[in-house]
Amino acid sequence: MTAHFSAALAAAQTDEPQGIELFLPAGYDVLWSAVVLVIIAVAFYKFILPPMNKILDERATLIEGGIEKAEAAQKAADEALAKQQELLAEARAEAAQVREEARAEGTVIVNDLKAKASEEAGRITETAHRQIEAERQSAVVSLRTEVGTLATELASKIVGESLEDSARQSRVVDRFLDELEASQAVASNKEA
Repeated sequence: MTAHFSAALAAAQTDEPQGIELFLPAGYDVLWSAVVLVIIAVAFYKFILPPMNKILDERATLIEGGIEKAEAAQKAADEALAKQQELLAEARAEAAQVREEARAEGTVIVNDLKAKASEEAGRITETAHRQIEAERQSAVVSLRTEVGTLATELASKIVGESLEDSARQSRVVDRFLDELEASQAVASNKEA
């Protein structure tokens, strides 16, 4: 036993922790660690934490302001896009209306020009018919005069006496031309 006791006494003198003391530090270590920790915490709380909080608050404010600005810009962009699309739709509708109006005006102008051209053609045709009729009448009068003179001369030569009496001459010419017209009418009826 004495050996046992002397070993326990020797172990107690060396101050090596045994058992649970292995996991627990010494009291003076805990005390000085707590003092250092309090000093560091106070210094951190007084000198480092306020500027850090200030920087974080400024950044949070900037981020919130940036987000608000981005939202406002997005809203403005959406409104501008909607307005642009509305203006584009209005411009397309207006362009379609202008095209339709131009088509309608073009149709009116074409119809008006056709009517004027038709009217002008009718007027020109009527003028030509009148001119042809006037020239035909002039030719008939001229022809009657020449044919009358020739017929009178020819009849005078055939009959042997002068037919210079104008009433007689006029009757002979009229009768000759009536017979000529009747023969032409019969000839044209046969052709038809």
